[in-house]
Amino acid sequence: MVCREHGIKTLSCLLLSELYCKKRCFYDTILQKVLYISQMNNLSVKKFDFSEAVVSNKSLKKTIHNMCASGHLRKIASRLYTPNFKDSPASIVKRNLWQIVGQYFPSAILAYRTAIENKPAPDGNIYITSNKTRKVNLPGNITICPQKGSPPLDSDMPFLNRLYIPSLSRALLENLKPSRSRNNLTPKSLSVGEIEGRLFDILIKNGDLNFIRDQAILIASSLELTKELVKLERIIGTLLGTKSYNLESKIGQAIKELAPFDQKRADLFLRFHQYLRNLAPFSRLSNMSAAEWQNLSFFEGYFSNFIEGTEFDLEEAREITFDGKIPFDRPEDAHDIVGTYQVVSSIDEMSKVPKSFEEFIFLLKSRHATIMEGRPSHMPGEFKKQINRAGNTLFVPPELVVGTLKSGFELYQSIECPFYRAVFIKFIVAEVHPFSDGNGRLSRVMMNAELVANGEIKIIIPTVYRSNYLSSLKAISQNGILEPIVRVLDFAQKYTRYIDWYDFNRAKIMLTESNAFEDSIQADEKGIKLKIIT
Repeated sequence: MVCREHGIKTLSCLLLSELYCKKRCFYDTILQKVLYISQMNNLSVKKFDFSEAVVSNKSLKKTIHNMCASGHLRKIASRLYTPNFKDSPASIVKRNLWQIVGQYFPSAILAYRTAIENKPAPDGNIYITSNKTRKVNLPGNITICPQKGSPPLDSDMPFLNRLYIPSLSRALLENLKPSRSRNNLTPKSLSVGEIEGRLFDILIKNGDLNFIRDQAILIASSLELTKELVKLERIIGTLLGTKSYNLESKIGQAIKELAPFDQKRADLFLRFHQYLRNLAPFSRLSNMSAAEWQNLSFFEGYFSNFIEGTEFDLEEAREITFDGKIPFDRPEDAHDIVGTYQVVSSIDEMSKVPKSFEEFIFLLKSRHATIMEGRPSHMPGEFKKQINRAGNTLFVPPELVVGTLKSGFELYQSIECPFYRAVFIKFIVAEVHPFSDGNGRLSRVMMNAELVANGEIKIIIPTVYRSNYLSSLKAISQNGILEPIVRVLDFAQKYTRYIDWYDFNRAKIMLTESNAFEDSIQADEKGIKLKIIT
């Protein structure tokens, strides 16, 4: 039930009824006294704040004056009163702090460091945005410091019915405005290092910061904080690994030590690592002449590009590779052929394997830059900035690339058998897909470099074997089935060793007779398989 006249709950109505019926003039509680005085002054009860701390205004001025005169309220600060005569003013302010701030400054927004810390600064200052600018001093060394600014946005949140808490994006932008300490007081803004630390904590907990950046982009202009947006994007980009700036805090080292990662991929890497370490080791050593190395490297690059859709006639690819003949209508595709061959034909380059995570990242970026040199729009040597996919497989988000690569590399180091190390590092690159394009070719380069560095025969994936190869990747990536990729690459290495690479034409004949150049889809329909002829 609600009293129609006063709009207050049943309990208050019963109290009023009792007062009128019994004509009592002495009341046992502060609430009853307030009701009586309000009635005598013909005031609406609902206008009076019955809380422990009340800030006077025009509508309450007379009521509060009468209650102070009758000894039922006491003043503890400018326009601030309480019915509590026992506790100290400082303790009353402390436990009613935000209600008090909201009464002094209705519809104000927490600002600067207060908006992030949600408490007074060490010097007792509370910063808010309001249409008023006069400071208020409170018991307990508290000072409310208002300043003019933008009113609440749709993204800001109501707080205790009288105040607003800004969105995290707005709070961060405001804190990036230049600020300095005066008279040994605490700066009103957090330092850039403190902001970096808070963003890093959010990144570790949520695995993402893009939602903060996206919202900041939407509101920065209306807040006239576009310069601060540039600073925020720089920090977030560095934390996510998509930009490279020197952070002011020590958080940069922490990022290297604890980069956020894709947990699902990390778990899959661990399972695959354990599976490989339980397999029996073996070795297929190679002692190739210069001619054999050159011919194998040509076909390695040719097939690797063919798998990715860069298809040339064999003789045309040979002219591109050895004669530098670039087709007028397909210059980028031709550069893919040249770039891949440039990497895989270099014994020095293909003998390098990473001894540290930093070397791993360097090799990935440098080799990708060479392979994709002819496609500047695909950012050669730079990690992707947008998530990529292949069919139904969604690869690792850009902000998790570095951490996920690190989780795989830490496991790779403890695999002893060169073949299994090659398979594992190939899968890491393929599964993370760290670049916008060229990941398949790069993953096979990383695989073969492991084999070459350990004196083993390389692996080629002929055109006819494409479906087997891609199906095995899909099996482990989407369904966690580990065995097919090992079996497929094992047979591919056996096949590579079977071919006589000493003479180009002889190698071409053997490849043709074993169905290497057959289209994989048509071959599957006809039951044609890659075969080793003994």
